[in-house]
Amino acid sequence: MAGLRTREIAERLFLSPRTAETHLSRVYRKLGVSSRLALSDLLRQAGWAG
Repeated sequence: MAGLRTREIAERLFLSPRTAETHLSRVYRKLGVSSRLALSDLLRQAGWAG
């Protein structure tokens, strides 16, 4: 879901924007990143993102 805003992600996953944001913040914490850009870079380095 590259380049999508929180609201767009939430709509595609049938979640509220707040729930989507909560999930993202938990992922950031677990992976030690602080932004979507940092998450994207980490995933790309690990071979998970194109």
